[in-house]
Amino acid sequence: MNRTQQVLAAALAIQILLSVVLFWPKTVTTGSSGPLLPDVKKEDIVAITVTDNEGKSVLLRQVAGNWVLPEADDYPLKAERITQALDKIVGLTTRRLITRTEASYKRLQVAADDFLRRLDLETANGTKYTLFLGSSPSYGNTHVRLDGRSETYLATNLTPWEFSSAPGYWVDTSYFNVPQDQVTKISIQNPKGTFTLEKDADGKWTLSDLAPGEELATETVNLIVTRATSVTMLRPLGKEKRPEYGLDNPVAVVTLQKGEEAITLSIGTQDPTDNSYVVNVSTSPYYVRVGDYMVKPLVENGRENLFPPKATPTPQT
Repeated sequence: MNRTQQVLAAALAIQILLSVVLFWPKTVTTGSSGPLLPDVKKEDIVAITVTDNEGKSVLLRQVAGNWVLPEADDYPLKAERITQALDKIVGLTTRRLITRTEASYKRLQVAADDFLRRLDLETANGTKYTLFLGSSPSYGNTHVRLDGRSETYLATNLTPWEFSSAPGYWVDTSYFNVPQDQVTKISIQNPKGTFTLEKDADGKWTLSDLAPGEELATETVNLIVTRATSVTMLRPLGKEKRPEYGLDNPVAVVTLQKGEEAITLSIGTQDPTDNSYVVNVSTSPYYVRVGDYMVKPLVENGRENLFPPKATPTPQT
């Protein structure tokens, strides 16, 4: 290699080294680390509004010491999920500074008009804070910016998906559940008529009017019993019985006998946009929306559907 080639090779190596130094991802540190919200303790926060990048939002509020969903007549929230969210918020630090430039906000998705999650916090003394949760350069790491501040930090052990704008994320979705061994009779009235399942002497489910020679389809019966005794909701609606719920003339009514107690499960109209149904159980003051798969066995099965399909005779040649 002649001297000219050596000089060119050295220049190229320097250029490559400069490119690596300039463009290699790095974290800028401030030399100090502390809470992002130094004046806020977990017990100070009394309300959180979560807004996603599609404009959907949900308000979570503390009322009389309990966290509730105001839009659903103060339906109680899942305590452990709220505790986890509060811990994440007050645990944010300034340890890993990424940038101080406003030009980087959109790229990191922490701008006021471009974010993955916006958290509006309210404290007991009326102070309000807004946090923007942005992109994740790696799993469990998220860019975070406090509104009114120019700095963007990298938060660890945090993802935007832990702050959902869906009300159902924050509640216990188990709306109704009664142990099957405590239920002795289930009566169902739907567009196909009325039938009653009850336990025989051996504790097995059978039809109250099962005729000699009739044999039930066990899987179908078991599915009906499961759906009648346990309801998982998509989201709570509130305590008000609205006309659009269709419960003045329900699609199906399920009555369970639990000892001396009769429990009624009413199923309203189906929403054509997401195929969900409105449901209310007599043991709860709340109306909820459930997925169609939860109640279809109760709405679409009549007595004739409880038996195995009849074999089709093979036509003679």
